[in-house]
Amino acid sequence: MSKPTPISGFPEWTPAQRMIEQFVLDRIRATFELYGFAPLETRSVEPLDQLLRKGETSKEVYLLRRLQADADGPSGDDALGLHFDLTVPFARYVLENAGKLQFPFRRYQIQKVWRGERPQEGRYREFLQADIDIVDRDTLPAHFEAEMPLVIGDALRSLPIPPVRIQVNNRKICEGFYRGIGLTDAEAALRAVDKLDKIGPAGVTELLASTAGASEAQAKAVLSLAEISAPDASFADAVRGLGVSDPLLDEGVAELTAVVETAAAHAPGLCVADLRIARGLDYYTGTVYETQMIGYERFGSICSGGRYDNLASSGNVRFPGVGISIGVTRLLGLLFGAEALSVSRSVPTCVLVAVSAEEDRAASDAVAAALRSRGVPTEVSPSAAKFGKQIRYAERRGIPYVWFPGADGDEVKDIRSGEQVPAAAGEWTPPRADLKPLVGPAGTGV
Repeated sequence: MSKPTPISGFPEWTPAQRMIEQFVLDRIRATFELYGFAPLETRSVEPLDQLLRKGETSKEVYLLRRLQADADGPSGDDALGLHFDLTVPFARYVLENAGKLQFPFRRYQIQKVWRGERPQEGRYREFLQADIDIVDRDTLPAHFEAEMPLVIGDALRSLPIPPVRIQVNNRKICEGFYRGIGLTDAEAALRAVDKLDKIGPAGVTELLASTAGASEAQAKAVLSLAEISAPDASFADAVRGLGVSDPLLDEGVAELTAVVETAAAHAPGLCVADLRIARGLDYYTGTVYETQMIGYERFGSICSGGRYDNLASSGNVRFPGVGISIGVTRLLGLLFGAEALSVSRSVPTCVLVAVSAEEDRAASDAVAAALRSRGVPTEVSPSAAKFGKQIRYAERRGIPYVWFPGADGDEVKDIRSGEQVPAAAGEWTPPRADLKPLVGPAGTGV
């Protein structure tokens, strides 16, 4: 077999990186559950008409297709695609299972998604997302929009990563403002503003003219709104200072003020009102969120989402919701690339049980079983080599302790300090810091 060629955009972490990822997922999952979110997993594929009905995503969807179609078999596979986010499949799940759910329904979902983007640092074609959503029947109180940053703030603060800043806006502010200045195609204007960081004010001005029919004065007003940013509710005064009036605009300002003030009371500095945040997907209708990691701002958002009122609807029944998603692979990819995270050892094993001779392996296996029964990750030496060689094997794998069974009693050695003491497998416990690998910022000695 020839040497395989790597496929870009489909990350495969090393075992040490995978342990860091598992640590991160455990912390995120624990925080989600502290806030009362229940776990859910949906299928990986959705009908294309569902995937493509909201937002500019058609060029990113991967199709599911058999290499050799069976003319006599079930049809419809050509109309399936891999999901590109977890919100669309969640909305479909709610519609299918509404009769079994208790509302408001709070769920978290940690799954891989697939997106046909151009691979680059922090952007992948297969990646892991960690989502939370709250949906209700018919109406969803706005206070749930203020809860989202609190959950995400707690989840990300539980990780050994740089601090984050959640940028928040409200689509009602934008749409009401555009309506107030006479722009009728709010969606086109929002999509143009969403590209502000990529193409700059001049590019957005041209895009507003060509796609939203904006005059020079209207484009200038749109950019003036997008320039407003504040770490507190003072953004509202800046919006009113632009002299535009519209009921939807006033509603959005009130809702965003509540989000900012709630976040400030919970964690000062966590949220900032930034009116350039638009989010490109069409289904958002209220508060929208983007999250930047301090020091990594040039890579864009690592966590985003928003309020949606019409994504999950059937006839006259609506299930409005609000959700936010952590791009776990994106977050870790950036930190791995900067060598900013480390793990104290590259294997879970805490103890290596030595084997004095192959005929004594059963005794070593018994020691290992006793340690494992008490929650100590343990493996048995692969060979009955000289003890010095077995110790070097443990050193190479980062295993901190070597256990030596003996006819007159066992001993355990901390191979880092060289200390060796008598021990009994039914009683000995390693220090808590050694029981499992520790994850922390690089250079902290974890």
